[in-house]
Amino acid sequence: MNTRLRLVADRSATTARPPHEEPLHEEPGPGAARCLGLYAKLAAGVTVVTARGEDGPLGMTVSAVTSLSARPPLLLACLRDGSRTLAAVRSHRTFAVHLLREEQQELAGRFASPTTTAAERFAGTDTRQVLGVPVLAGSLAWSVCLTEDVRRYGDHHLVVGRVAAVHVGPGRPLLWHDRRFGTLTGPVPGAAG
Repeated sequence: MNTRLRLVADRSATTARPPHEEPLHEEPGPGAARCLGLYAKLAAGVTVVTARGEDGPLGMTVSAVTSLSARPPLLLACLRDGSRTLAAVRSHRTFAVHLLREEQQELAGRFASPTTTAAERFAGTDTRQVLGVPVLAGSLAWSVCLTEDVRRYGDHHLVVGRVAAVHVGPGRPLLWHDRRFGTLTGPVPGAAG
């Protein structure tokens, strides 16, 4: 037992990491393609995150958004490293999260396209300012958040926002599962009929 402990201690001493390296990158595991296959099986509501940029509104489609806390009211969104929207969220410390309706697939695709400019993404959308942030009218629900924290993990950043304004409308959410859009089946809760 003492020999094993000594070997582990010796090994950690000889493999000291530079201070900038994260131990997560050295963990063994499946390749990215296998992980993406797993992630594709996660069903998620489709959202668009918007922020105020230096030259106008910015936004991107995001499928990794979740509630974090009710008191205080916090949301968590995962934004791709290097995105202009992430830079605006960091700079202006505010952003909006829009849960899209099932009929908004085209809008989700437009905000997800890497070749679509910010102006093209917002073209033809009914947008208003709430707390200085562009808010898309017609979404199932939206919230404007004040940025609480931003932390990098791998190729994305976790952005925690404190909900400062919220609107919830009727309808069904647009879903993302198995690399395609989907919808719920069955009656809409609270619908007349």
